Amino acid sequence: MKTSSPAFVRPAIKDLAGYVPGEQPRDRRYIKLNTNENPYPPSPRVIEAVRLAATDDLRLYPDPVATALRRKAGSVYGFDPDWILAGNGSDDLLSILVRACAEDDDRVVYPVPTYSLYDTLVAIQGAQARHVPFPADFRLPVDDLLAHDGRVTFVCNPNSPSGTLTPVAVIEEMARRTSGLLVVDEAYVDFASESALPLVHRFGNVVVLRTFSKSFSLAGMRIGLAFAQPPVIRELAKVKDSYNLTRLSLVAAEAALDDYAWMETNVERIRATRAHLTARLRELGFEVPPSEANFVLARRRGHDMGAVQQGLKARGVLVRYFATPELRDALRISVGTDAEIETLLENVGPLLK
Repeated sequence: MKTSSPAFVRPAIKDLAGYVPGEQPRDRRYIKLNTNENPYPPSPRVIEAVRLAATDDLRLYPDPVATALRRKAGSVYGFDPDWILAGNGSDDLLSILVRACAEDDDRVVYPVPTYSLYDTLVAIQGAQARHVPFPADFRLPVDDLLAHDGRVTFVCNPNSPSGTLTPVAVIEEMARRTSGLLVVDEAYVDFASESALPLVHRFGNVVVLRTFSKSFSLAGMRIGLAFAQPPVIRELAKVKDSYNLTRLSLVAAEAALDDYAWMETNVERIRATRAHLTARLRELGFEVPPSEANFVLARRRGHDMGAVQQGLKARGVLVRYFATPELRDALRISVGTDAEIETLLENVGPLLK
């Protein structure tokens, strides 16, 4: 039964559609290629670290500033700990950034289509989203983005849902030319050929976000890192929840960084499967932009892919469909195991006919 919203809820929230994550079915029979999860397990060191940490100490609060994790991440990525803020996944860090930096008529700028959570976070804060359309090849429209003079500019890189990568030299150009904050959301960068992390050392207006959800196979633990110069980190830390990571998440992240080679091995497997998937989809008549993420965007221009997505679901394969004018002719397909991808390909061909 539909009821009216309570009177005490802000009008902006009443009008908000809210972010809708990809489907998470309870039935494990599905092949899940719809939420960009890693098909391979996390490092055994992570499993053992979590097991050892599941003690009576769970009654105690976790370290509110993730000291050991920031030290570990600093040694891996080449930063002092005070250049790093830990979050409950990179989504938490995105929320912190918007709450800390934008309000009222402040402009938050980003190219579209991209990660739709940006829209939700900006609307909650009451700031103004400024969308700049990507061209057909998903090349970053730098001049058009800068023309909006945003207080905050988001660049998801590699971009979701296209998987395309903007060269770091282009990101650097943006950092030089904008007076606002430039946030480079690198959720998928471990599957890519280069990262914007070195720019953090050189530009005080650049924040780079990382997550353990994708390459480290820890989506269920919710761990993210923000890298920025200390004056920025200090201000962002004022906004975060007091205890935003659990004791188990903290030890899992440290153990994952201790076994970095495990992650790199799985990344190489996914890259190989991604190349195979891209080639096969193109043979089937899809346009597939070159992806540097753990997913691909498969497009048939002018053909609504909703029926194909539903047909795949009926056959036990989940892929992501976006019912928007810009994307309804496309499917975003996560890179699974070789066997999972073969099942997808066996089923998608007949549905196209």
